[in-house]
Amino acid sequence: MNARAPFAGVGDETFALASSVPASSWHDGLIEDGSELLAEEVPVALVFNGISHAVMLASPQDLEDFAVGFSLSERIVRAAQDVREVEVEAGPHGIALAIDIAPGAMARLKATRRARLGQTGCGLCGIDSLAWFERETELDDPRDGGVHETGSPFTPQALQRAMAAMAGQQRLHQATGAMHAAGWADRDGHLLLVREDVGRHNALDKLVGALARAGIDAGDGFALVTSRASFEMVQKAARAGIGLLAAISAPTAMAVRLADRAGLTLAGFVRGGRHVVYTHPRRLRPDAVAHGT
Repeated sequence: MNARAPFAGVGDETFALASSVPASSWHDGLIEDGSELLAEEVPVALVFNGISHAVMLASPQDLEDFAVGFSLSERIVRAAQDVREVEVEAGPHGIALAIDIAPGAMARLKATRRARLGQTGCGLCGIDSLAWFERETELDDPRDGGVHETGSPFTPQALQRAMAAMAGQQRLHQATGAMHAAGWADRDGHLLLVREDVGRHNALDKLVGALARAGIDAGDGFALVTSRASFEMVQKAARAGIGLLAAISAPTAMAVRLADRAGLTLAGFVRGGRHVVYTHPRRLRPDAVAHGT
């Protein structure tokens, strides 16, 4: 039943990105039996130096990016260079990401490790107290890269151009209708990186990892997400040094407060030639000089 082509899984192993399932569709009173292509979500264990740290439900592609981005977003490592190797190990029940991190990073992880079970759409799984929540919402940790100013402001046209281009690069979403995406665009709004996943948090982690692995300064452009902007999406962007996060849907009030504290420009409802800026509008100026067409 797995639809392995064109959505191949991990190497020659058992995991496809999408599967065809029997389904009946109803339209204008008519019922038609057929099949539907559905996105897969697979348990992915993140194992650091032999110690299992988290199990997330994720789409089984761009997993090396996911490993690096998760490690950075969770402050397990301070830099991508602290992730020395990632091995993708597929088994009968899921995928294990064997992540080899530097000794210093492993020492910090052991000091703060807690049991976590991640689910798609869950940003605080495994946090067992309000004290943990307070820690997770802090952005002034010395390990955080923080948001910094780089270059001139972005134009609203660049923001709209990038979001309009997102749909054309969401190949899995076009096929299944069930995927989130996170993208990164340059100052002219040219979309250079897109990562997809059934989980919006995972998609952003994959994007952060892709930027870090490519050696791209995240502050030289801006990030876009095809979801609402919750506080943890803002948190991940700020920790990656992204100065502008644009969401196709609304933010939460907590996300706005966090973005304001972090110095991050947060825009929502970015679609159809419209957007709303909630924090630090200095990075989005109609009179900013575009760098290209």
